[in-house]
Amino acid sequence: MNDWISQETLLTEGYRRCAKITWRYGTTYFWGAALLPKPQRKHVYAVYALCRLADDIVDLPNSASTGSAHITDHPSASTGSAHITASTSPANILREPDRTLPDPMDEQEAVRDQLEAFAGEFRNSLAAGESTDPVMAAVINTVITRGIDPECFDRFFNAMAMDLTTSTYQTWEDLRDYMEGSAAVIGEMMLPVLEPFSEAAKAPARSLGLAFQLTNFLRDVGEDLDRGRTYLPQDDLRLFDVDPRDRQVTPQWRAFMAYEIERNRALYSFADTGIVMLPPRSARCVGTARVLYSQILDQIERNDYDVFSRRARVPTVRKAATAARIMVTGPRALIRQAEAYQRRSMTEDVTQDTY
Repeated sequence: MNDWISQETLLTEGYRRCAKITWRYGTTYFWGAALLPKPQRKHVYAVYALCRLADDIVDLPNSASTGSAHITDHPSASTGSAHITASTSPANILREPDRTLPDPMDEQEAVRDQLEAFAGEFRNSLAAGESTDPVMAAVINTVITRGIDPECFDRFFNAMAMDLTTSTYQTWEDLRDYMEGSAAVIGEMMLPVLEPFSEAAKAPARSLGLAFQLTNFLRDVGEDLDRGRTYLPQDDLRLFDVDPRDRQVTPQWRAFMAYEIERNRALYSFADTGIVMLPPRSARCVGTARVLYSQILDQIERNDYDVFSRRARVPTVRKAATAARIMVTGPRALIRQAEAYQRRSMTEDVTQDTY
């Protein structure tokens, strides 16, 4: 009896911390998940938390150290935000980088070791069916109870490892190969949580994952340059005769960004066809996240395609209003758009693979 109580307490704390990570770093996911029934909502937070922690290992330059990671409440944070402290798995994820690290090669090896340790902790915990770390325990519980295919996480961790060796992608196809494990697979992970009516929902879910990440890439060009990475097809940059390293908003840059935004919106359009395959609450969840994320593209356009000096953001008040509206009305506009997309695809050669 006491063991059962202890496990329930551990999971409750773990899901609470996953929710805090999602609220702090993935507010679009948070607002979308808020429309799900509470028993499902926590699983979105758990999947997001795992992916966020792994992503931050490779994004923060000196997040590696010996020892391990568990999430605690930062003692000095008035918001009660989450951070990582050292114990027996990858440490110091989500903390600010120490700019004094001397050797980039040593740093990269340390980050690689930390990512492998984190992935190993996940796999070992999954094999054991449990973890003593609250967040990892919540993640493992979600994977097992929702029946998420463990192979998805192999693709995901492989993509995270690519960030340590690959900084540019020559073609859209090359970039999509990376996004297969870093984005499309996230859509696959979420499907068992969303409980679709049909297996046909898989392709639109993957497309939505791709769309979300391409939106991130277009919004974060400047930040990614600071990390020494460019998630834009080099062929496309040459086609429009632009170099993002110049950080100049020229007519050519505007044309390039408009081209990529059109590609991005095509991914959203195909993703919309999966909304009717979801239960009402799941459809509202996905519809909210989709609308909020695509509004980032609208903001980039309002900023005159300047992704160097300012970050395109959707205000919190608009996120709350969008979630409330879709909760009441449902994603009717997206369903109508999806129907129009499907009619067009019958007369044109339009598929998700085109983009």
